[in-house]
Formats: sequence, C-alpha cells, structure tokens
Amino acid sequence: MPLPIVAIVGRPNVGKSTLLNRLAGGSEAIVYDQPGVTRDRLYLPAEWCGYRFEVVDTGGLVFEDSEVFLPLIREQVEIALAEAAAVLFVVDGQQGITGGDREVADWLRGRKPPVLIVANKLEEPSTALSLAAEFYALGLGEPYAVSAIHGSGTGDLLDALVAVLPKDQPEEQELPELRVSIVGRPNVGKSSLLNALVGGEHPRSMVSEVAGTTRDAIDTLVERGERRYRLIDTAGIRRKSRVDYGPEAFGVTRAIRAIRRADVVVLVVDATEGIHDQERNLAAKIASAGRACVLVVNKWDVIEKDTYTMNHYRDEVRRELDFVEWAPVVFTSALTGQRVEKIFDAIDAAAGQHQRRVSTSVLNEALQDALLWRSPPASRQGRQGKVYYATQIATNPPTFVLFVNDTKLFKEGYRRYLEGQFRGSLGFEGSPVRFIFRGKPEREANRTARKSEPV
Repeated sequence: MPLPIVAIVGRPNVGKSTLLNRLAGGSEAIVYDQPGVTRDRLYLPAEWCGYRFEVVDTGGLVFEDSEVFLPLIREQVEIALAEAAAVLFVVDGQQGITGGDREVADWLRGRKPPVLIVANKLEEPSTALSLAAEFYALGLGEPYAVSAIHGSGTGDLLDALVAVLPKDQPEEQELPELRVSIVGRPNVGKSSLLNALVGGEHPRSMVSEVAGTTRDAIDTLVERGERRYRLIDTAGIRRKSRVDYGPEAFGVTRAIRAIRRADVVVLVVDATEGIHDQERNLAAKIASAGRACVLVVNKWDVIEKDTYTMNHYRDEVRRELDFVEWAPVVFTSALTGQRVEKIFDAIDAAAGQHQRRVSTSVLNEALQDALLWRSPPASRQGRQGKVYYATQIATNPPTFVLFVNDTKLFKEGYRRYLEGQFRGSLGFEGSPVRFIFRGKPEREANRTARKSEPV
C-alpha cells in the first residue's frame, strides 16, 4: 500500500513550494519570487509524529489560457487531486482574499479529498489569527495561520492534517533503491522518457514543445521486480552563457546536483540533432563525478535506417562522448515506447558494474596480461617502469591502486592503455574506473610515518 498523498494547491506565488520544503524538511523545490516557477508535480516524503505521507507541490492555478503552460499546469493539478488523500489550499494571509483565491476555492468545492486552508506568510503572532480569520469566507472550513518560511503554525497544521488522513500506515518495504538521474539538453525528450519509464495512465511530467518546461529536479519512485528506482527528471541544461539568473539558473544547478546524487545517470541525446557541445560537457561532469552512465538515443523512430545505421550511430556517439565511451547505448523512442524497457536493463547492468569488486588474484592476472602485451615505458636515462601488483580499494566507482617503482614514468597514454586492457579482460561496461598509481618512495614515506606515530 503506498503512502497517502497530500496535494498543495493555490494560485501562483502564495508560498506553496516554501511550504513543501518546510513540511518535507529540505530545500528540493525551487523557491523564487516569480509566478509560474513550479510547473510539474514534485513529490517529497514527509513525517509527523511517526505518521508518514507524501507531499506533492503543484503549479499555481490560473483559470485562463494566456500562456501555453497554464492548461498543462491545471492538468497536472487535476492528476494530483485525483490521487490525494487531503489537500492543502495555500493563500497569502497578508494579502487577504483575492479573486484568484475565490476561483480556486470554487474549483475545489465538492471534491472528495478534505481541504485545509493554509493562510501563509503570517509571521507576526499578534495579528496572525485575525488575518487568517478572513478566509472563513471561502466556505472551506477553518484556516490555519502559518509562516512557511519560519515554520510558525505548522505544528497545528500538521496535527489537523494527520487527523484527516487514513489511519492505516503501509508497512515499510526494504527494497534496494537505485537513484537514476535523467539529464540532457532542453527538448531532447527527458520528460517524455520519464513518463514512458513510469507508465500508467497519467503523465508524471509536463511535456511541451517549448524548451525549458521542466525546471525542478523531480523525483519519481518506480518499483520493478525486486528493486525500487528513484527516477530524477531534471531541467534541460544549456550553455552557461545562455542561462539567465532566476528559475532556469536554479533548475540547471539542481540538474548538476542531481548528477552527484545519482547512482546511474541517463544521458539523453536527440537522434535527429546529433551530439552538441553541451552533451560533451555533461559527459565530462558524469565521468568527473564517478557515476555510472547509460546513453539513450531518443526519437530513434523518426530516423531513416538501414542494416548498419545503428552500429554507425553507436560508434559516432561513443567517439563524440569519449568521456563516457564505456557507457552502453540504447536506441529508443519515448513517443512509441520502443525499447524503453531495455533502459531499465542497461541501468541495472551499469549499477552492477559500478558496485562490482574484483579479487586481487583475478585483478593481477589481468595486470600481467596487460604487461605482457605492452611493457611499461622507460625514462630517457633508461630506467624501466615496473608495476609490482594491483588491488581494488573501493567501489562506486571501482577504484584500483597500482604499486609501481616510479609514478612519473606512467604517463597518461600508458594509463589509458591499462584501463582499456582491464576493461577488455574484466568488463565494467557502464561504469567509470579509477586508477591510483603509488610509487616506491611514497610507500616508504607512508611506512616511515606509521612507525613514527605514537603507540
């Protein structure tokens, strides 16, 4: 049984996202003094006195179609209400009742989930209750005076909220969770891909031909077999010079942070446009963060193909995105659902390689094979490089230490050769691998330092 869902609704700029962050105890939702910042449904877990539930933030309700996003926002709010066990109707307590508040109240009246009015932005305790009392006129019951930004009044609100939620709590299932971030340039189909991965009747993210529809990094939990996936849809990442300060800049920052949060990053490429500089920048960030990666070539259904098209395109993608040339490539269409399930298979495989540990004996067998094929380089003075042995010291990503006679002899070219040989012998498709070279002087210095430590 899933956790009960609490939908936060209201007109734009009344503090819905601030309230979400307050109830969930974090700062996941973008908060900015501009209407229309939130567009998708953003779900976050919350808890009060041991009672667990999910809070969903929604876009500001405006009952006109002056902008392309307004009907889509209303559709997202409708979906949130359909699955909600309770609704928090947020109003601006300082501003008082507006025509927009009355429209939202009329829209909510008579719906199945109970509605609690939240009079927000009431920081002054001496006037909070009197200002909140005005909202009795909306005819939806008692208003609760709160300050989402400071937290005052939220305890009474949560007490009232838990009282109207279902009494039975679902049992917690200890399924292993895999965090998967979906990143890419604007309008390559990330949100469509998320919706295809989630499945179901209702779309999880808004999809529009207008670039930049998604602004927040949106978490969605999906259970498949014996594993739970936290799918993180992100804002499209453009070049820094093209991003203005404000909601888009915050969205890009969160998208980059989502890469660091993830176990596996799905980098989405538009098959009709090929590889751009921004994809190369994203690939570099993924590799630098040490995250597993799956490359998804979307919109494959519109490409004219012959027997060799897929292989040629795969080679081109790996050549252009050489930072993640080790990543598997999946050709798919979020629109038709073509090969969408294969993305989960690739994610599972990449995560397995990212967490993989190799025994020292197997590792050194692969090392000896590599040394037989190509000896380590020598210095100009004729000093020959030597590799004594290797051992794995970490996973996520797999990290190996190679003990050598002199680290200066092992330049980038030979290090890349060893990585290629290790991958050829041991695999690790979908995961970066890291090598640390330690020379003899370093080992002796470490040994001396340990002997000098006080007992």
